[in-house]
Amino acid sequence: MPNAQVLSEKQAIVAALTERLQNAASGVFVDYKGINVADDTKLRAELREAGIEYTVVKNTLTRFAIDKVGFNELEPILNGTTSLATTTGDPIAPIRIISQYAKKMNGMFELKAGFMDGRVLPPDELTKIAELPSKEALYAKVLGTMLAPITSLAVVLGQILEQKGGAAEAAAE
Repeated sequence: MPNAQVLSEKQAIVAALTERLQNAASGVFVDYKGINVADDTKLRAELREAGIEYTVVKNTLTRFAIDKVGFNELEPILNGTTSLATTTGDPIAPIRIISQYAKKMNGMFELKAGFMDGRVLPPDELTKIAELPSKEALYAKVLGTMLAPITSLAVVLGQILEQKGGAAEAAAE
């Protein structure tokens, strides 16, 4: 039986991990066994810049935390080397960044599973989500679509004004 200090430390870790999982907009579990220190440093810097918390987690302690949160479907993936990337911001960001690194590493850095909006996602769904454009890109597309008719109207009116000689008369006055 572990001593009381070790037990309380582990309970604190489980409590913190449970809170992290509950507050996260999304998260990704990763098998990191093939990543070297240089790539790991780049990955951590990119994740930190995007506001994503990335840590190596102990499978046994994570098992207790996911039971408390209700993500019991994740239990089978908790073996081997496991790390967790979570965010409270853009839910697609950790999925996108981790997926990009998984592609770069050619199978040595693998997505195990993830979660978003209280739903567990298998690796194939994570890959599909990672291919979605960012929120900013979608906003730009929508805005571009809304502005296109107005821009076209302005160009047509400008050309009509030029043909009638209105632009030259207005400049002379």
